[in-house]
Amino acid sequence: MAMRTPILSVLLLSAISGNVAASCMEGRVVDPDGDGIAAVRVSDGRQLVTTGDDGRFAFAAAPQAPVFVIKPAGHVAPANGEGLPDFWRQPDATDCSFVLRPEPVTRDALEVLVFSDPQTSDLREVGYYRDDVVAPLVGRHTAALGVTLGDVANDDLSLYPAINAVTTMLGLPWLHVAGNHDLDPADDARSLHSFQAVYGPDTFAWEEPEAVFVGLDNVIAQPAGSSGYTGGLRPGQFDFLKAYLPTVARDRLLVVLMHVPLFDAPAGRETFRPADRQRLYDLLATHPRVLVLSGHRHTLQHVFHDAASGWSGAKPLHEFNVGAVSGAFWSGAPDAAGIPDATMADGTPNGHATLLVRSGGDYALAWHPARVGDGGDATTAMGLHAPRVLRRGAYPAWGVYANVYMGLPDTRVEFRVGEGDWQPMRRVEAADPRLTIENARDDLADALRGRDRSPEAVPSTHLWRGALLTGLPAGEHRVEVRAFDRWQGEQRASTSYRLDEWVD
Repeated sequence: MAMRTPILSVLLLSAISGNVAASCMEGRVVDPDGDGIAAVRVSDGRQLVTTGDDGRFAFAAAPQAPVFVIKPAGHVAPANGEGLPDFWRQPDATDCSFVLRPEPVTRDALEVLVFSDPQTSDLREVGYYRDDVVAPLVGRHTAALGVTLGDVANDDLSLYPAINAVTTMLGLPWLHVAGNHDLDPADDARSLHSFQAVYGPDTFAWEEPEAVFVGLDNVIAQPAGSSGYTGGLRPGQFDFLKAYLPTVARDRLLVVLMHVPLFDAPAGRETFRPADRQRLYDLLATHPRVLVLSGHRHTLQHVFHDAASGWSGAKPLHEFNVGAVSGAFWSGAPDAAGIPDATMADGTPNGHATLLVRSGGDYALAWHPARVGDGGDATTAMGLHAPRVLRRGAYPAWGVYANVYMGLPDTRVEFRVGEGDWQPMRRVEAADPRLTIENARDDLADALRGRDRSPEAVPSTHLWRGALLTGLPAGEHRVEVRAFDRWQGEQRASTSYRLDEWVD
């Protein structure tokens, strides 16, 4: 179906430009019958106030950023005209009232769809986003909330309405944080005009019975003539966090949503301002259950922050650096449907994550590749690589590799050949052999295999190796791999190799 390129409304942009006359210094939160709702927090990303018995609120100072309600658990924010949650207003809005619908929550757990870096550059790539990731989920997912961790677009911010039309096909309240490719070409104070015109607050909170979500824009645009951006936070964001975090129920999971990871990547290069990271650590460390979800890297990785990095919480801070919806920027050879392979540089297929949170704050994570086979050497949990044929009796120097996408350093991964005993596999930091083969195919091709080549393979943090047996009888041998996922339990995949006799 053809899609037209929409243009952001000048009126929307003007709503947050310059020195606005703030009509949102006061307002009201009501139910669908117009009755005020008490004890609802309202913020402009810096100040935090609470509604009175009549649902009214008032700020001490004129807000300079979008005003939002912190949706309480057990309430629903209605959708706006684009199908996104109607929980914010521009600071100069003529009507600063909000409607929340009380709705009891009856579920065993909260499921969240977690997207990062759709990063669409044009309408063709918006179509990839729709057909590759979103359409297969429509009518099939069981989630109650969705989030995007930045780089919604790839610099062309006029694509936001087209992207939203795809995302809202999933029928969920959807929250967005800003990424470095969501910035207007301006200084830091004005770099989010387009983002705020469509998605509202760049700092916000949203509450569910099982978890509290705090979204933080952590992309600091640098002055002209210097590096384009760095990771960090602003004084107003710390004001908000200092006021809000002490009110968060300690029996809920606190989920922090951001784009730039807290860890410096690549290692040895400062990509997040150390002082800002430490201040954030100090504010989060008092909460017993914290999970950080970040994006930006277009690889998939788990990092556990501890005392060595300045974290002082009772247990390490888990940061899940989520892989990209766009994978390696929609690159690689296309499939039969014309969708690029998009495998990321660490060998992870493009796709999305899910977060499942139960009462009390326990959580489970999973990665869902956009395209996998049914069984065989590619499953939703891992991809395998083994040579097709080896000489029978050769020194066993050749291995089977398992890229266990959600693997942690302590994940137990084992393999067996045929019905033999299970043997441990060794975690290695190396390039995924499947992607290095794609790199070689691109190198050897006489013509372009796709619009953009697959990325050059980099060492993966979730790759395991086992040495294949060569002393078995000649013929085909099945290799089975099992990985014990912390959250999803035992996962299996299989492949095969052949042993041939060498005849001089």
